[in-house]
Amino acid sequence: MNVCRHCGRVPSLTFLDLGTAPPSNAYLSAAQLDAPETFFPLRVAVCEACWLVQTHDYAGREALFTADYAYFSSFSASWLAHAERYVIAMNSRYALGPNDLVVEVAANDGYLLQYFQRRGVPCLGVEPTAATARAARTKGLEIVEEFFGVALARTLVAQRGAVSLFVANNVLAHVPDLHDFVAGFAAALRPDGVATFEFPHLLKLVEGKQFDTIYHEHYSYLSLTTVVPLFARHGLTVFDVEELPTHGGSLRLHAQRTDSGARAVEPAVAAMLAVEEAAGMRGAAFYGTLQADAERIKDDLNAYLIDCKRKGVRVAGYGAAAKGNTLLNFAGVRADLLAYVIDRNPAKAGGYLPGNRIPVFDEDHLKADRPDRILILPWNLRDEIASQLSYAGAWGARFVVAVPSLQEWDGGAA
Repeated sequence: MNVCRHCGRVPSLTFLDLGTAPPSNAYLSAAQLDAPETFFPLRVAVCEACWLVQTHDYAGREALFTADYAYFSSFSASWLAHAERYVIAMNSRYALGPNDLVVEVAANDGYLLQYFQRRGVPCLGVEPTAATARAARTKGLEIVEEFFGVALARTLVAQRGAVSLFVANNVLAHVPDLHDFVAGFAAALRPDGVATFEFPHLLKLVEGKQFDTIYHEHYSYLSLTTVVPLFARHGLTVFDVEELPTHGGSLRLHAQRTDSGARAVEPAVAAMLAVEEAAGMRGAAFYGTLQADAERIKDDLNAYLIDCKRKGVRVAGYGAAAKGNTLLNFAGVRADLLAYVIDRNPAKAGGYLPGNRIPVFDEDHLKADRPDRILILPWNLRDEIASQLSYAGAWGARFVVAVPSLQEWDGGAA
């Protein structure tokens, strides 16, 4: 049994059991179809001592975040817009300029740092996956191709000086060693520096039945209740929190060094802690509903796809996202029910989804094939994708999502 990656106790409560699945971003080439895949149990537990929700560990980070990692942030227009708004807001709030240093941990393909660069703010990315780091460098960005922790933080300070602003968007959940990771921020921040963290909010995950956001790369599922004491243990104080609509509902935390940070703690911190308390996030009952929700969604999707097959209604998928792979593998969907999935990312198009081995094509294939139904797998981008594919309404296609419940609508944004 794994021990809690925060407090070291043994998690005693089951949150979700999705059976077994390969890593959700381990896309296959045609040459790999004749080889076996490695499946790992996908089980999530709750520590009743500190309430951290976490996967059982079966695969190390090097097995998940490989050199050919296929997730590129810049393929979503709405995510790019979110990143630019963030840069504008942080530049204004913290008066960043040419004498500051911004470091983004998990910089991916430079989707965010490019906006700091354009404003003349010195910036640096930390990104361990070679494919995305290479893409970021094509934008003229400086990238350190390593995993972040205390050792790298000290190296950065020695080479570049202390950091004015750390950016950590959707990475805290991806970290197996939370203590080394969080301590690195405190080790590298200037006395008056700020670190911001964005992550999907566990409260919204449960309320929205977003079980498909659970996969092996997400080691932890986070709330303010669990993050505040984790940060405090490593010398960071959360002084503000914002609610965001991204990824089905996220939090953005602003943190400072406890020993030197002078910013007052905003009322929003206590308010969010009270919201989580009122929702029951310090009690076992809150964590006991998602399994039934996941099984209902799985059954409804299978029934829908089987009914379409029997009626001769052709269904294609859109968005070869990790959450889609969790959904399809848990539901046991194969190419007989979902003929193919479309994705704009050339690192995915031409390959096959892990586990179910459904082929992935580019958008030209969708236009040529004209399916009757388009299942949008990244439901968090449903309006963006439906608008992008509005032309499919010309041949009578309808859009479908499965989470949080099965919905079908005519072409255009829902």
